Amino acid sequence: MSIRRIAESDVDTVVGLVHDLAAYEKAPAECRLDSAKLRTALFGERPAVFGHVAEEDGQIVGFALWFLNFSTWRGVHGIYLEDLYVRPELRGSGLGKELLATLAKECVDNGYGRLEWSVLDWNPATGFYKALGAIPMDEWTVYRLTDTALEKLAKQV
Repeated sequence: MSIRRIAESDVDTVVGLVHDLAAYEKAPAECRLDSAKLRTALFGERPAVFGHVAEEDGQIVGFALWFLNFSTWRGVHGIYLEDLYVRPELRGSGLGKELLATLAKECVDNGYGRLEWSVLDWNPATGFYKALGAIPMDEWTVYRLTDTALEKLAKQV
């Protein structure tokens, strides 16, 4: 098993895993990612997304997709982990922890102040994250604008 940076040749496989994740999170119809979108985000003229893949026997079996955020209070960047996924049959193998450790090292090596992510309340991985020392941000609520609400607000400018 190994962790490495995502390569352009991995995009199709990672898109498939993202769709598997959407199905696991009971929202397959909401996943609109395709290979062209991910390829542009990762390898286009202005990449804004980064990623790592987990391999076992030469096969991609997991991934982490992330981007930089910025803490005005700390005055430095951090990593926001958009998605972490390991195929169900390999959960508990250490790949998820290795992916997170790789991102933690990315933070430390680059002087980033934090690594954060969102987790569905029902996800059994919450215990795993807490065991790593991750702290749930119970006093914070995530807000999101998409689709019609996003377009409506944008028209006000």
